[in-house]
Amino acid sequence: MQTEAEQGKAAAIVAYITIIGTIFAYFMNNDNKNPFASFHIRQALGVHLTFYLLGVLVSAFDSWMISSAFYIFILILWGFGLVAAIQGERNLVPVLGEYFQKWFSTIN
Repeated sequence: MQTEAEQGKAAAIVAYITIIGTIFAYFMNNDNKNPFASFHIRQALGVHLTFYLLGVLVSAFDSWMISSAFYIFILILWGFGLVAAIQGERNLVPVLGEYFQKWFSTIN
């Protein structure tokens, strides 16, 4: 018998592969409502939306230091979430993970 993490692992990993992957993972998880997959879909959606929203703000600055810090921050969030999904763990992404779970709590 598979554990909850093993059953939802595919959707959890797909969620971190672009915003399209997050949408696809949402529909993959729509039938069985796996809590592990839902957790990572919320985290991935938050990371992707943070990338786009902060990206608009960062683009107003013409500074390689600000841009570099932005990309490093996003890469850390994304990598942390993806590695946790691959390992079958429910680790919140640094700094914003708790908020993502609250803000996107309707994703079950």
